[in-house]
Amino acid sequence: MGIWNWLIGREAEQKSVTFDPVWLDWFGSRTSKAGVHVGWERALDVSTVFACLRVIANGVAQVPLQVMKELPDGKGGTPALDHPLYRVLNRRPNQWMTAFELMETMIFHVALTGNAFFYKNMVRGKVKELIPIDPGSVTITRNSDYSLTYRISGLDGRTMDFPQSLIWHVKGPSWDTWRGLDAVRQAREAIGLTIATENTQAEMHSNGLQASGVYSTEQKISPDDYKKIQAWIAAQIGGSNKHKPFVIDSGFKWTPQTMTGVDSQHLETRKFQTEQVCQSFGVFPQMIGHAGQAMTFASAEQVFLAHVVHTLGPWWRRIEESIDVNLLDGVEDEGFCAKFNANGLLKGAAKDRSEFYSKALGSGGSPAWMTPNEIRALEDMNPIAGGDDLPKPTSVGGAPAPNKPQDGKQDPKT
Repeated sequence: MGIWNWLIGREAEQKSVTFDPVWLDWFGSRTSKAGVHVGWERALDVSTVFACLRVIANGVAQVPLQVMKELPDGKGGTPALDHPLYRVLNRRPNQWMTAFELMETMIFHVALTGNAFFYKNMVRGKVKELIPIDPGSVTITRNSDYSLTYRISGLDGRTMDFPQSLIWHVKGPSWDTWRGLDAVRQAREAIGLTIATENTQAEMHSNGLQASGVYSTEQKISPDDYKKIQAWIAAQIGGSNKHKPFVIDSGFKWTPQTMTGVDSQHLETRKFQTEQVCQSFGVFPQMIGHAGQAMTFASAEQVFLAHVVHTLGPWWRRIEESIDVNLLDGVEDEGFCAKFNANGLLKGAAKDRSEFYSKALGSGGSPAWMTPNEIRALEDMNPIAGGDDLPKPTSVGGAPAPNKPQDGKQDPKT
């Protein structure tokens, strides 16, 4: 028996495994210990979650995504402007979205639910459109031969099964390798405590920061009098009387018992939860405007560079390889690959770019390794005639200094 038959078992024992995201809402544990139900829609109401997603989505969507044709020697590549997928990924993925919006939606879906699905509208074997699908309407089935089948619920309520070849499935971090982990479910404790803290502070402010307490007396109160007192207290502390003096008579006493916002350390808790949510999404808190301490220009530049390398870099690589495997999988696509061009994000100040380009052109006597037109392309400038050749190295300094006269003799004439 071959290794493949050993892995999948005998034909009579083959079974399919199905994952339905609706199952998590009904049977999965989405309630945090703070007592708050945490789903992707509720998580988006948290400002920190939305800010983290926006930072990642903007960093991915604003960087040009190109289909590249590898050079014969394998050293680099050139943009494949005539490839059909180039237009889909860079200009118009479908009839109602731009390329920026497509990448933005993809990041929101993957970062929150762990999965993003796109229907590949194929014409003569070429991808002509990418149609996004709500992750909540997709049921994934892993077949006995390790292939995947996607059951999609349409807008009209009907369901239809699609093979793996017609669905572009972008996964986040995965445990079982065929479905991404639900990021909101994994981080439900941090998000749930953030929601609970926001709710508590909002309720405190809605009450005019008035502390509740005990209205007590030594007198015996009948059930009817109790209801009247309740209504009277509600009228005293609500509506237009919220901030007016509380009138007490007949020997009643008011004893506040709720802690103030300072006592319960709401501000410190909210700051800590902001950092916890940022950790869950792999975003530096400074990138969403949460700075624990004042930053200088030098430290801010290093934080931004770390954001590009450690936050955006893995997302770029994940999407590039997913495109190579799922969209550039035809025989005619051999030698093509997807590549994000991050040069636009890594541009420094004018002085830094000037020094870098000068060295690239061979200033200081070192060999040139960039052409003038390559530099102009990085600066979004049109090429110039003769700018595709590498400049020759320039010598350092001027003419050599004359020899120093010895024993009062003059230098020989040249």
